Amino acid sequence: MASINRFWGDVMAEEIIAKVEANPELKKLVEKHGYFVYDEKTPSGEIHIGSGRGWVIHDVLAKCLRAKGKKAKFVLSSDDYDPFDKPIKGKPAFDKYLGVPFRNIPSPDGSGSSWAEHFFRQSVSRFPEWGIDAELESTGEEYEKGTFNKAIKKALDNTVKIKEIFERIYEKPYDKLPFNPICERCGKIGTTVTTAWNPEKELVTYECGVDTVQWATGCGHKGKMSPYNGTGKLPWKVEWPAKWISKGVIVETAGKDHFTKKGSRTVGIAISDEVFDYEPPYPSTRTREGAGYEFINVSGRKMSTSKGRGHGFATMSDHVPPQILRFLMISYKPYSVIDFDPERSNDLLLLYDRYDTAERVYFGAEESRRAEELRRVYELSHVGPLPHKLPPQISLRHAGVIVQIAKDNKDAIALLQKEESIPAKLDEEQERYLTTRLAAARQWLATFAPEREKFAVQENVAPEIKKQLSVRQKKAISLLASKLAEKEYKDKELFEAFYAICEETGIKNTEFFAGVYLVLLGKERGPKLANLILTIGQDHVRRLLGQS
Repeated sequence: MASINRFWGDVMAEEIIAKVEANPELKKLVEKHGYFVYDEKTPSGEIHIGSGRGWVIHDVLAKCLRAKGKKAKFVLSSDDYDPFDKPIKGKPAFDKYLGVPFRNIPSPDGSGSSWAEHFFRQSVSRFPEWGIDAELESTGEEYEKGTFNKAIKKALDNTVKIKEIFERIYEKPYDKLPFNPICERCGKIGTTVTTAWNPEKELVTYECGVDTVQWATGCGHKGKMSPYNGTGKLPWKVEWPAKWISKGVIVETAGKDHFTKKGSRTVGIAISDEVFDYEPPYPSTRTREGAGYEFINVSGRKMSTSKGRGHGFATMSDHVPPQILRFLMISYKPYSVIDFDPERSNDLLLLYDRYDTAERVYFGAEESRRAEELRRVYELSHVGPLPHKLPPQISLRHAGVIVQIAKDNKDAIALLQKEESIPAKLDEEQERYLTTRLAAARQWLATFAPEREKFAVQENVAPEIKKQLSVRQKKAISLLASKLAEKEYKDKELFEAFYAICEETGIKNTEFFAGVYLVLLGKERGPKLANLILTIGQDHVRRLLGQS
């Protein structure tokens, strides 16, 4: 889609602008209302972080359009009029709400809000931390305000045309009218069927069937009602294009599952074209679906909190800084799969390394043939004001070593300064940056780090550790203690000393390292030994080695 030196958001923004400029009706709409970037989510339960990819993509597109001097806004709507259609394990008390709109179901935490409000707010309350600039909407409220009234009438008046579209695309009979009332007796929407439409009186006749769907039971009520102002909703595949024309949507993409041939986008663009006579939003046209964005996978499988794979959007933000997660999503083109599992040994460490590389490129401290792209990725990933200069960088892994040795942040920064990893003097911005990275390291150690990354420096060598050491190990350890007493080492110099000790004592490298780790950490593996010794301090290390 884009050259290696161009950021995908800028390229897509240019495509969006070109589409509008070539279409007089869209151009007129944009001149009046600006570029309307839209997305929507059904708050059926905890929203997983994979949904965040769409939110970030739409946020980025709005920002890229604004960067090109265009008036643009991103609006996210809660599809809270969708019906509750799946029993919740361990919550049988909610089974009575099956078929009811999420907007009309009590919150699972008993807070007094609705089910929809609870789960939607759980995620969108974190938007400021993610740097997502979005106006929030309720689909239910939009129905109640009458926003979709014209589209509802248009859809019902064109029932035959909509049937033809469904039958043409799916190649099977379709006999439904495009409206689902909320039953006036039981309040369910998932069990109702419209049986007739009177265009003169503008009334629908409906039934709340006891066996309309397998997952909910209606009450059997039959009635008539106006379809306007929130008395019901359009079926999803009709509702999508109805929203486009009702709201003036210029941009709305979605996951690739919606863009499969004969999927919901295929139906949507056909209805938008043939019923509403509206140019479907980018990346679609009246005849082509375009392409949706790829999924975020966990170890090769699509993320799904309902199936126990992946992490919630809100809860993941507690474990990994949202700015780093935002970088993850922006640094991949939308049509690329992201396979990310923070519990896999190196995924988070490598993500931080990639972020730090982009940061160095942004500040001109590192060259890259992808410099233009990486600068924009960093710029649009950053939350809050950008740093004035390249921050003092330490890798997440090294930060993890430091926080397990230091007593607190002040001590950690002193250790980093002693090893000359950071400047001797720090301004407020630099110190804040470092404390953020140290906090991230502590969180990583507490949640996702493998056991081999965790350690505790021993105060004294336990008797059982001494018994595990071989004669060769004790001899090599004694020689190391002597060498540490002779001079202050640098990292590379000390590393070379290890191999000189092994050669002198005839011990294998692996046996030597295992013995020293046992004395220092009480386990046979640990972080890079030379760096560990210098970080702990040669005096303390020499004292421990002397006890072996």
